[in-house]
Amino acid sequence: MAETILELTDVFKSFVLGAETVEIIKGVSFQVQKGDFVVLFGPSGCGKSTVLNMSLGLEPPSKGAVKFLGKDLYASGGEDDRAQIRKKEVGMVYQQSNWVKSLNVLENVYFPLTLRGESLEEREKKAINILKLVGMEQGAYQAPTELSSGQQQRISLARALITEPALIVADEPTGNLDSKAGEDIMSLFKEFNDQGKTVVMVTHDLEYLKYATRSINMSDGLVVGEYKKDDPRLKKMSVSKRGNISDKLKV
Repeated sequence: MAETILELTDVFKSFVLGAETVEIIKGVSFQVQKGDFVVLFGPSGCGKSTVLNMSLGLEPPSKGAVKFLGKDLYASGGEDDRAQIRKKEVGMVYQQSNWVKSLNVLENVYFPLTLRGESLEEREKKAINILKLVGMEQGAYQAPTELSSGQQQRISLARALITEPALIVADEPTGNLDSKAGEDIMSLFKEFNDQGKTVVMVTHDLEYLKYATRSINMSDGLVVGEYKKDDPRLKKMSVSKRGNISDKLKV
């Protein structure tokens, strides 16, 4: 039986806005197994980012359970414990790369290992090797901000992978890229997934469902569909390049 990396069970989330309580997430449940490439998709405002934040221990649910590697993130321990889990077990790739601007590419990539206290020699060795895997070893001693958006996302992926986390999480990783650079990044995610890495990605772009082993469709705070790779229902969905998801997705 596959190891369960992430499990959400009947999760709700409400926010208080003035005198009103607004329910954003309305009973979401799903699992992510080791080796999955799960794409969480849906229109803007459907709750994808809120679910992602709850899954990472950044936003407690109003009701329900979030388990990471079998541990309930919110039932015991505090923010420090959740931060340690993120540091050790999660690699993040955001839409907009976040760099320590005083450091070069190599130093930014091995920065998570610096926080772990690994030796400089070991950090540099691992960073060079991971940069080779994403095709960016030639930029090791440049400033990240000197590189193109596509190159920066490759480096972000290298930094996410360097700690050998249990889960890679990508939040709209192609949002700032042109179509060619976006496809290149997605191909890298797929390549690492084929090697056994577990990936959860949030997107509103249906072009990328083809890379997923499972796709989860959200709308209005609910999971309205879950599909395995090559599910014929996915092919019926209306797709426009870089377009938003239409109401036809609510199947």
